[in-house]
Amino acid sequence: MTPAARVQSAIKILDTIIDRAGNKGAPADRVVSDWARANRYAGSKDRRAIRELVYGAIRACGPIPETGRAAMLRLVEGQPALAELFDGSTYGPPAIGRNEAAALGGVAAPWVIRHLGKSWISGDEAEALLDRAPLDIRVNSLKVSRDTLEVPETGEKLLAPDALRYPSGTQVEQWPAFRDGRIEVQDHGSQWACRAVAARPGETVIDLCAGAGGKTLALAAAMDNRGVLIASDTDRNRLSRLRPRAEKAGASMIERILLDPGKELAPLSQYRGKADAVLVDAPCSGTGTWRRNPEARWRLDKPELLKFSETQANLIRIAAQLVKPGGRIIYVTCSLLNEEGSDRIAAFLTVHKDWTATPLDLPIGRPHGVEGAQGTRLTPFHDGTDGFFIAQLTLRQ
Repeated sequence: MTPAARVQSAIKILDTIIDRAGNKGAPADRVVSDWARANRYAGSKDRRAIRELVYGAIRACGPIPETGRAAMLRLVEGQPALAELFDGSTYGPPAIGRNEAAALGGVAAPWVIRHLGKSWISGDEAEALLDRAPLDIRVNSLKVSRDTLEVPETGEKLLAPDALRYPSGTQVEQWPAFRDGRIEVQDHGSQWACRAVAARPGETVIDLCAGAGGKTLALAAAMDNRGVLIASDTDRNRLSRLRPRAEKAGASMIERILLDPGKELAPLSQYRGKADAVLVDAPCSGTGTWRRNPEARWRLDKPELLKFSETQANLIRIAAQLVKPGGRIIYVTCSLLNEEGSDRIAAFLTVHKDWTATPLDLPIGRPHGVEGAQGTRLTPFHDGTDGFFIAQLTLRQ
């Protein structure tokens, strides 16, 4: 493919991404993958170049653009050399019109910017949300230690004891260590969210929103495969992915429980009041993951944010019924909006007087939230991780 043809292909892909984002359809990575499968003539170099153009344009735009061409013109403003590829050639984009407008730039739509500002995310903190994220891995301590791990490339040792960092795009999925479960891809901040649970061998721990089980696997390693570890979720498809991952990782103590939306407590009734810890890795807007999913900014709307907040409040209430006296809830969101973080903790404590917010002893992040309802916040700018809010709630004995 010619460079101009790559630009035109990127524009077409962006048109599809914009349409899907507006209709809550397939995410950007799936759109890009679908295009690659449907256009086998594009070689590996072409696909990489087109992907870079697509995600470069997404990061360059703030609010959702009207068209893929407008999004690409926004990228041109930061990379003027691309303008020469709008040459009207057979497979290239038409020349740029004299008064043709580019999409708007910025971090996000104005209403989202206002919410971030109210949550103390602005300036450099906000800009860092759109940086490219590195690739972090967690060494699976059930099989090997970080010091004895053998992999093709030497990674940077991070603060978490099992964490290594590599440049974005490192093909760790092709390494034998990944295929045999010695390593898992997991952001450094996510690893600290798991360590905040302080799961110990012999405890009863519930991962209430386990999804495909990335955090569950980290909990199994922390518990050294001893105790009771429940992975539950309402999404059958995502939860089903945990079985082969657990087998590969040697995590033999995990029990999977599918939950019925609206009746989540019924399948967990035998654990009511018995859990030492419940991890609530709640569904959220994902504002802390924009480095990896910049197109998520275009999908968020006010009704959806309100729905997330209601879901998060409900999940904390469910978790509270599972914890035994002296036990703990670790509440985690990969969001930097107070509505999904510190506000949820404060609202819960206002009603549930037998619970307290217990400070987390983490060597990373900063305290965040009102006095008496504080948690820990991690941000890309300050901590070099995805954005997280992590709080610990303890039931008085």
